Amino acid sequence: MVQKAKGQVSQARARLLSTATRIFYAEGLHSVGIDRLVAEAKVTRATLYRHFPGKEDLVVAYLRGVSEMERAGIEKILAGDLPAEDALRAIAASIAESIQSAHFRGCAFLNAAAEYPDPAHPVHKAVLAHREWFLRTITDLLAKAGETSPEPAGRHFVLLRDGAMASGCLADPAQVGETFLRGIDSILRFRLGSSAK
Repeated sequence: MVQKAKGQVSQARARLLSTATRIFYAEGLHSVGIDRLVAEAKVTRATLYRHFPGKEDLVVAYLRGVSEMERAGIEKILAGDLPAEDALRAIAASIAESIQSAHFRGCAFLNAAAEYPDPAHPVHKAVLAHREWFLRTITDLLAKAGETSPEPAGRHFVLLRDGAMASGCLADPAQVGETFLRGIDSILRFRLGSSAK
């Protein structure tokens, strides 16, 4: 990472990441070329390559940035010291809300995995790293809520989330969000018994 004095991140790097985040999410990874990225970020090719050795390095940085945003959102929920099952419901509600946002185009990580299916590729590895963190977070919360088999329940939660993120682009986002929340409620009621709300 190129930094300026006093540890500030280069403005050019910040513009590149901001531009990449906007365009990659809206239009896809392979469809956006280097020429467009440098033009819209108002940098030269040399500047791009000084910060990112190649386009795929920029893609990985974009995914890490999205991961950091999602982690920050969940950490904010967890900082509220809610009971674990209420934290799970709050996470689900934030996902349902994101599906209904104006520029929603699915899950950035599922989209990236579709474009980079090779499990050995750095982009695919960045996707898996985020998904492993998310699954672990959900599984830990389920265990804290009293689930005796938190791993299958966590996978079930993530599966419902993935389906909602894909369906949100294809059907009425409000209905998708409502269906997703009902699914999470069903998991919690079934898995946690009468203690779940």
